[in-house]
Amino acid sequence: MAPAPQLRYHSDEMIGYAIRRILISIPILLAVLTIVFLLARVAPGDPAQAILGDYASKEAVQALRERMGLNRPLWQQYLDFIVGLARGNLGKSMITGFPVARQVAYALPYTIELTLSGIIFGAVFGIPLGIYTALRRNRLPDYLGRIFSLAGLSFPTFYLGILLILAFAVWLKLFPAVGGGDLHNLGDNLRHLVLPGLTLGLIMTAYVTRMSRSSILNVLNEDYVRTARSKGLRERIVIYKHILKNALIPIISIIGVYSIVLIGGSLLVEIVFSRPGLGKMMVGAMLQRDYITLQSVMVIYAGFVVLINLLTDLAYGLVDPRIKYD
Repeated sequence: MAPAPQLRYHSDEMIGYAIRRILISIPILLAVLTIVFLLARVAPGDPAQAILGDYASKEAVQALRERMGLNRPLWQQYLDFIVGLARGNLGKSMITGFPVARQVAYALPYTIELTLSGIIFGAVFGIPLGIYTALRRNRLPDYLGRIFSLAGLSFPTFYLGILLILAFAVWLKLFPAVGGGDLHNLGDNLRHLVLPGLTLGLIMTAYVTRMSRSSILNVLNEDYVRTARSKGLRERIVIYKHILKNALIPIISIIGVYSIVLIGGSLLVEIVFSRPGLGKMMVGAMLQRDYITLQSVMVIYAGFVVLINLLTDLAYGLVDPRIKYD
């Protein structure tokens, strides 16, 4: 049976909307890559001098600059940078001499699993908690939920991580305090992920709870909600089919925004829990003035930001079909 014309029309509109958002993301990503390239070049200090030390001769420093390509015109360095990225070549570390892609391949899964655990935890617990507190406005559950949200917004990430280490690793001895575990051993990997994931997840839950509550309150007194209740529909249907559906856009927006924040927060968490990851790589590259590695990690972070923004825009179109026509 052929698909209904209306369904086919909406499907074509959704595909067109997705293509437009992807095309818009390309120049944004290129602009971000350009900024990353320039920031790595204008940072104070000479990378060649940093590698050889303060007592190296000018001839040795100059020879290393030529070998690293730092003496070439900036536009040529930029062109090589873009072409290398297009080929998947992130360059070689200035300190170890090994390909940066090899280090990234090891560290990236740890950062992805940490960030995803925080996002999923925040969405799974934050949205229902926001709905629950909004439906009990100015009552005890609402007050407790608002206190939790305020505490989550106020706690620094590293401090919350230290408190969780003291409680669950030092005192209760339930989970390991440091390391990322073995990626090939699911049980060991999950045990090492619990505390850092909980650190990011609790903060994400506070943000999502606050926005979910606010968004639900904005639609609670709308005419279509009163009409649905006057028809005798069950409260669960009213909440999930009428209230939550129309309140999802701000909730998706805040999840997208704070997913980007979590990527930055993962850096501190990786340091506190001594986990391998891109954040730890970036800090090490900054301390050693390894601008090739630093540049590569910043590029990956920038790619994540653009990707999350793209996925958020696409989610808007799925939740509210009217967005596709704009």
